Amino acid sequence: MVDIARNPNQKNSKTAPYKIWGENLDPEALIQMDQACSLPVSVMGALMSDAHKGYGLPIGGVLAVNNAVIPYAVGVDIACRVCMTVLDIPYSEFEQNRGRFKIALERETKFGVGEEYSTPKMHKVMDTDWSFCSFVKSLKDKAWRQLGTSGSGNHFAEFGKLTLDKEEPSLKNTIHLKSGEYLALLTHSGSRGAGSEIASHYSKLAKRIHPELPTDLQDLAWLDMNSSEGQEYWMAMELMGKYSEANHEIIHKSVIQSLGGQSIITLNNHHNFAWRTSLNINLPGARESQTREVIVHRKGATPAGKGVVGIIPGSMASPAFVVQGLGNPASLESAAHGAGRRMSRNAAMRQYKWSDLDSLLRQRGISLLSAGLDEVPMAYKNIEEVMFQQRDLVSIIARFDPKLVKMSPPEITHFKSKKRKF
Repeated sequence: MVDIARNPNQKNSKTAPYKIWGENLDPEALIQMDQACSLPVSVMGALMSDAHKGYGLPIGGVLAVNNAVIPYAVGVDIACRVCMTVLDIPYSEFEQNRGRFKIALERETKFGVGEEYSTPKMHKVMDTDWSFCSFVKSLKDKAWRQLGTSGSGNHFAEFGKLTLDKEEPSLKNTIHLKSGEYLALLTHSGSRGAGSEIASHYSKLAKRIHPELPTDLQDLAWLDMNSSEGQEYWMAMELMGKYSEANHEIIHKSVIQSLGGQSIITLNNHHNFAWRTSLNINLPGARESQTREVIVHRKGATPAGKGVVGIIPGSMASPAFVVQGLGNPASLESAAHGAGRRMSRNAAMRQYKWSDLDSLLRQRGISLLSAGLDEVPMAYKNIEEVMFQQRDLVSIIARFDPKLVKMSPPEITHFKSKKRKF
């Protein structure tokens, strides 16, 4: 049972309550959260410590609503996912021959807007039903060609060192890992072009259905779950969840097979999604707690139910953490999905040069194959501070330190121009 105070910035008595994690959060993210909680369908919310401005709901925003789904509260990259495979290859072997692992990352996935394969990859997700509506069906061929690609922005594929200080029965669902150091592959990507087009299509549809919404709430337009439009979007969202999972499966299988290795354990979690669940809460002014069936949107927020294992990455030069959820009901059983940006992409490109990054990467023993200047680690919050601020939401199981990183290159990369060898 949750006892939650209303947001002190609420504009009227109908504003849904929400709790904030983190300090000195983006003021525009707070405004967006206030706006989301003012919707007539909103029941309860939470704002994570990695929060910053997004479309409609802020990144790091969690919103429970009554019998509705909000496309832009799910997000543009539907079902964006983080996946980690622990390999049977010793970490020392990686350090002795990084070139071999570099080739695997370069060959076995593609980065960049619109990247695809001329010969589509095979996966059972393409045998599922894509024909429940003509719009989704029209995306199938494009989605198929993009299977196994990683996209752009903050998406990555990287090798690194996973450190367990003690044995963790929490991971026994696959194998009981002993304490020590392991080589791991970590990837971050989502539903690619198909997911983006689904988000845009259904958000525009929701806006047409709700012309009464003021300008500052239009990106929060919703679809009633009793409507055909709401059911269509829900089916499309769930399909993109399966597609995103398949994407990571293909990338990890291809990379590991190219190295002649095997998986010891694979862990993953996704964000930018909506879940049906029940809430038992004490709303202000209510005489007793109420149990309500709701739909919880997690936009840039990680599921953190009690005992649920997840992964929370930092930046290209900072650690990721394998975590176990504590099931805090005040956060709607959610946690931050990463470090979160502390400045916009344009601001990062104006403020930093590649020389600002080089010394940091060398100091931390990180080889960067490609990336855009907008993804420099200085553009992100301190992941260890973010984790400290949500210590009542997750407990840390293990630490992953990136060592070989590939992201989407800009049109002319610093690294290519300097003809570096790794």
